[in-house]
Amino acid sequence: MTNAVSSLPTSAGAAQNAAGSAGTASSLRVWVAVVGSALGAFMAVLNIQIVNASLADIQGAIGAGIDDGGWISTSYLIAEIVVIPLTGWLSQVFSLRTYLITNAVLFLVFSVACAFAANLGQMIALRAIQGFTGGVLIPLAFTIVITLLPKAKQPIGLALFALSATFAPAIGPTIGGYLTENWGWQYIFYVNLVPGALMVGMLWFSLDRQPMRLGLLAKGDWPGIVTMAIGLAALQTVLEEGNKDDWFGSPLIARLAVVAAASLTLFVCIELASSHPLLNLRLLVRRNFGFGVLANFLLGIALYGSVFIVPVYLARIQGYNAEQIGMVLAWTGLPQLLLIPLVPGLMQRFDIRLVIAVGFALFAASNFMNIHMSAAYASDQLFLPNIVRAIGQALILAPLSAIATSGIENENAGSASALFNMTRNLGGAVGIALLQTFLTKREQYHSNVLVQSVSVFEEATRARIARLAAYFLSHGINDRALAAQKAIVAIALRVRQQAYVMAFNDTFFLLGVSLTIALAAALLLKKPERLTAGGAH
Repeated sequence: MTNAVSSLPTSAGAAQNAAGSAGTASSLRVWVAVVGSALGAFMAVLNIQIVNASLADIQGAIGAGIDDGGWISTSYLIAEIVVIPLTGWLSQVFSLRTYLITNAVLFLVFSVACAFAANLGQMIALRAIQGFTGGVLIPLAFTIVITLLPKAKQPIGLALFALSATFAPAIGPTIGGYLTENWGWQYIFYVNLVPGALMVGMLWFSLDRQPMRLGLLAKGDWPGIVTMAIGLAALQTVLEEGNKDDWFGSPLIARLAVVAAASLTLFVCIELASSHPLLNLRLLVRRNFGFGVLANFLLGIALYGSVFIVPVYLARIQGYNAEQIGMVLAWTGLPQLLLIPLVPGLMQRFDIRLVIAVGFALFAASNFMNIHMSAAYASDQLFLPNIVRAIGQALILAPLSAIATSGIENENAGSASALFNMTRNLGGAVGIALLQTFLTKREQYHSNVLVQSVSVFEEATRARIARLAAYFLSHGINDRALAAQKAIVAIALRVRQQAYVMAFNDTFFLLGVSLTIALAAALLLKKPERLTAGGAH
């Protein structure tokens, strides 16, 4: 059996050899590598949302405050977004097999360790290491697809990868809510063990041993690595904590913003000047890759933003628990299991740009369907928008990945994978931060407008207070003054609830607009000359 899956090809000749051998006896091993790595990417992305659904339970168990508990998720995200750009280079240093399997095993070890964390400090440290190892699994799965599979089979591989990028965030709250309500929050970490063991076994079987190239460490782009790590870590912290700390009203957030801007600017300058950069940023000036990355960034905003905003709405307005929220979101995830396998066929039949455009249009429409909500808008009313959203999401990522990376040389595959996946995650961080702030500001705006209309000088308001006071007097309240006070409080709560609902309407409108812009970016993509219906060159 040939070594078709021994390492990522580093030249056009190697790419041809890999593609040729993938079509012979070793094709089984190639597909095992693709499926195993896609499973790893799925688990890494799943562990973002599955923990968010159970954050309140974890905070209570380890004695963390509401504000500090957010670092349980933030530490994972910071580590993940920092390691993604490093993965292509480190897989060359330590060899693909050693680097990928080692991180897969460590991901499982630290997943279990998180379940035994006794306090907030331990949990933050363990989640950071879990994120650092899990972040490796995402870009390497993407890189394996675009380097080891022949072009005609890449749409199938990209569809498998799409399950990790779009299905995992949607199904995460469902799994997390169910496990937390029925088994306990520790099981959101134990759930990684069985699929993780399968993943390690598949990678062990399919990837051949290759010698390490430790000499590359001395030739590494260390100035770029350091400035990128500092810049991304500072930026992610600003985005995660900014809304809670009043953004630039906080000296810490202001300083971190300056650090992020300075470090990332320096990083870009270093990469453009370096003869052996960590990331080839010049790929972004290529039409399809540049617009593909832009559309992917906007997809990240809407993808992670919608997974954030729907649970907040259901918990705050409808009083749903984690399991109930998960069941609502299941309808944005489960249909994708049926639809994503059909996407490669659609890519064969139709212009790949049309498939992407329809996907973005449906995803945008699903958000616009939620801009006229009322306080009675709950799971039944969200069902149809969630189904439309699921169809849209299923149509986007695989064809967008294919058209963005078509024509990317094998030596640039690592950079392309890192940039493509990092920008989607970064879009998610920007989206959540933006939506948190936007929701707060719009709620304040609508509250101010509504309060002006609900005045004690208005006859309708006085009549409403009188009816509510009479209700309270007939239900155990004997003091008229107390009954009137409770009536006023009830009206105030109703006004605030209505202000929140209106703010959520505005937020869904904003998500729809961002996806409309992504649709425009997708329309600017150029059909690759050598990308045939099946994706073959």
